Amino acid sequence: MTKSENAVVEIQKILSHTRRACEHYELIDEGDVIAVGISGGKDSLALLLALDEMRRFYPKSYKVIGITVDIGLPDMDFSGVERLCAERGIEYYVEKTQIYEVVFGVRKEANPCSLCSKMRRGVLHEAAKRLGANKIALGHHNDDVVETFMLNLFYEGRVGCFQPKTYLSRTDVTVIRPFVYLEEKEIKSFCRKVTLPVVESTCPADKDSKRADMKELLYKLDKENRGLRTRLFGAICRGEIDGFKEIKGR
Repeated sequence: MTKSENAVVEIQKILSHTRRACEHYELIDEGDVIAVGISGGKDSLALLLALDEMRRFYPKSYKVIGITVDIGLPDMDFSGVERLCAERGIEYYVEKTQIYEVVFGVRKEANPCSLCSKMRRGVLHEAAKRLGANKIALGHHNDDVVETFMLNLFYEGRVGCFQPKTYLSRTDVTVIRPFVYLEEKEIKSFCRKVTLPVVESTCPADKDSKRADMKELLYKLDKENRGLRTRLFGAICRGEIDGFKEIKGR
């Protein structure tokens, strides 16, 4: 199979899982303007491409735009993302902020990820609303679902996760996660076969977080107990935790 044929197979797989999630959780409605939150990483870029491709055949008409919240990290160049969006005719906006300076310089947070995430979400939500989007799409995948579930269990003593679809009354936008049925390895495989302008993060906290530790723990446990991640996700769905319930008859 040629490289081009491999790429077609991979995009079809991505689109199949994306459409399934969109239909099961009713993520897309007619006339939606969907702002994809683009960090520059593989997940958000793959999501941007998937949603843009899916517009060609999805039964409901919608528009896709891209928004990057630039937190002010050094050596983060989003010009490749800008070119990709221009080539595909996607409106792309970069919201420049001083979040990095606030979190690491002014506040000097011992655990910076929580505050940084909260501030980035706020900027993204406000930007989406200002730019006319009624939905925000995030690139959280199946592995993220399981990791978040386990993090909440380990560190907060509660059973819970983020939802596939969440309405935010303050900004009147809905957050959707069309990749919840996609495993990270499938996205990585796709990105190897399709050239995407991935922007490597220079955040000093990326490799030193509870989430990184949980990812490593689950990797080890899954090697010892094959299919553990799949069973955990199945338990989340069967338990109808935070909206993870397939719609009957679809």
